[in-house]
Amino acid sequence: MRATPPDFRFAVKAQRGSAVRALWGSPEESVRWLTEPLPEFGERLGAVLFRVPAEIRRDGPWVGGDVAVADARLAALLVAWPREIPLVVELQDLSWHVDETFASLRAAGATLCTTELPPEGDEGAEAGSGDGEPGTEREPPTIRRTGSFLYLRLRRHDYDATALDAWASRIEPFLSSGDDVYVFFRHDPVGRAGELALELRARFPGS
Repeated sequence: MRATPPDFRFAVKAQRGSAVRALWGSPEESVRWLTEPLPEFGERLGAVLFRVPAEIRRDGPWVGGDVAVADARLAALLVAWPREIPLVVELQDLSWHVDETFASLRAAGATLCTTELPPEGDEGAEAGSGDGEPGTEREPPTIRRTGSFLYLRLRRHDYDATALDAWASRIEPFLSSGDDVYVFFRHDPVGRAGELALELRARFPGS
């Protein structure tokens, strides 16, 4: 951490296996394992991303199709998560994107991750709801503020100036109201993600 400036914040991705176990069963042990080292970051910890894979549907076989059980599992996870550690939940299948889920996240102070996928989807969408057939354009994802900050994963392979302008216009009201906004572009082999981050950042010169 000493190699970064004082205002730099770290974003941590929770280990997938333990994240899944925390949702599927009693979450206390898995959450403890996931979060035990995180206080070492102190105030430099900006967010922890907890991803619920697309194959885990709210009405899926893991809960016998019973959404009430799925909601209870998510609620138990949120209760077990330490409130002092900023939590972001990415629910990759759209079956989770319902009022009951949003209410649970708000009650826990957890942030719902906003994810934009390319038209053909990616590894997180292949087993999902099928929203967006290959070769078709997807609608921009809805931004729902459930926590004290925003967390965006922009996963298209590239963004032109028009697309970046559109996202900047959506982000600006949150920045103006004093919210922190974390934006991550898709990893790529040539470093385009870093360029996109700088290009988006340049649209907020006063922030």
